Amino acid sequence: MSTLAPSGSFPGSSPVPETGPDAQLFDAFGSRPKARRIASADEALAAARALAPLLAEGAARRDAERDLPFAEVEAFSQTGLWALQIPPQWGGPGLPTAVVSKVFQIIAAADPSIAQTAQNHYCFVEHIVNLGTETQKRFYLDRVLHGDRLGNGFSESAGKSVREVTTRIVRHGDGYRLSGQKFYSTGALFAHWIPVSAIDENDVPVVTILPADAPGLHVVDDWSGFGQRTTASGTIRLDNVPVRPDQLIQTRKAYEVPTAAGPYAQINHAAIDIGIADGALQAAVKFVRGRSRPWIDANVEAASQDPLIITEFGRLFYRLHAAETLLERASNLLDEARVRPGDARAVAEASLAVAEARVAGDEIALEASSRLFELAGSRAALKADNLDRFWRNARVHTLHDPVRWKHFAIGNYYLNSVTPPRHPWI
Repeated sequence: MSTLAPSGSFPGSSPVPETGPDAQLFDAFGSRPKARRIASADEALAAARALAPLLAEGAARRDAERDLPFAEVEAFSQTGLWALQIPPQWGGPGLPTAVVSKVFQIIAAADPSIAQTAQNHYCFVEHIVNLGTETQKRFYLDRVLHGDRLGNGFSESAGKSVREVTTRIVRHGDGYRLSGQKFYSTGALFAHWIPVSAIDENDVPVVTILPADAPGLHVVDDWSGFGQRTTASGTIRLDNVPVRPDQLIQTRKAYEVPTAAGPYAQINHAAIDIGIADGALQAAVKFVRGRSRPWIDANVEAASQDPLIITEFGRLFYRLHAAETLLERASNLLDEARVRPGDARAVAEASLAVAEARVAGDEIALEASSRLFELAGSRAALKADNLDRFWRNARVHTLHDPVRWKHFAIGNYYLNSVTPPRHPWI
């Protein structure tokens, strides 16, 4: 079992010294020794590849026992891999999205639940970089460089659609009070900071960045999905939580004009799906080489010599590599759009490229994790190996937003020149 304390109880820190009108922001959370600083793409990929076997070693057991990976997530963020997108002017390496998405694939192949805990973190760091005040950037980006993690308090389960938000923020003295309930709060239980979406008194959407130990904020570990079981994607309850003005950020502005915010929110979901496929195929190769028996009509000594199995592996690896290529293309187009806010064409091309990568990732994740059993044989179905976790993780993660609407967006653009909608799901 993990020994790391849950979020909200991170001991042994001292205040960050700061003066000026926004000094109270810097008193909100203590300082810890800084995480490793990564300076290059090669360093980032090497760190991910070194970490992956350590995460993979206990992945099957953690899934089976639903043992939440507090220590593993802490190790992940201490590598410096959660700070790769931070621009150099704020102390980070500012690495390309292709590097970030490859890191997500590597970690997801080892344990996709752990990879998903970082997805919303990356999405919101991007909002801070583009929309935060100078003080917010200086503080929160420095905290990320120290190893702090941002969670997720966006979605709600009771509304008619994913857009509907009932959580309310109202004025109270010099600040605000926040009340409501969130679900699908992936990463919140592991987070130091939890961005929470709400509606203000004028029905205008706003996001608050709350410390995980804020009074009235309760993260409930009630996630019961059959896949991605250790993401802790459960409930957040908000009971009259105090909010300061310097904890507000207007993320809606990211969607009022063409920006790369939408596809950036999607790109690492594609990487996670492709990582699940990668992990499933690695497991299938290992099982077929070491434990599977050849079919009687194949007339070969080992299952790995069965021509039909060989052919099927060839088809699956071709599709995996095609999905990886689409992911890299989408990452490159996304970076072009990130430096050209307001350019509708660049943003549309990035959104569609990411949509294509998401479709490809969805398809290969589901197929590879299912075909694993046909290729490996009946022995692969034994509970002790827990190989069904690959399919369960793929099936649950690919439900995040439906790929049928990505097919529609792609077709509508190329057939009718209709640009994709601007929101976090395309």
